[in-house]
Amino acid sequence: MKIKKDLDYVELYAEKLKNNNNLFKQQKGIIESQLKSSSSLFKKTFKTKNFKVNARKYLRGIGLIQ
Repeated sequence: MKIKKDLDYVELYAEKLKNNNNLFKQQKGIIESQLKSSSSLFKKTFKTKNFKVNARKYLRGIGLIQ
């Protein structure tokens, strides 16, 4: 039995998404929901017009983005 690497699982998952439209729609919905939730959270946390700028500063400060 061949040991699978992380990339093997990524390729397998991508193949499953490609072949199953319902799975793709479900994944897309999950991602869109996460984006909406994150945006809502940052808007509430940084209640200024420039919440995106302030959110990026915060994320840089904790090392999540560069």
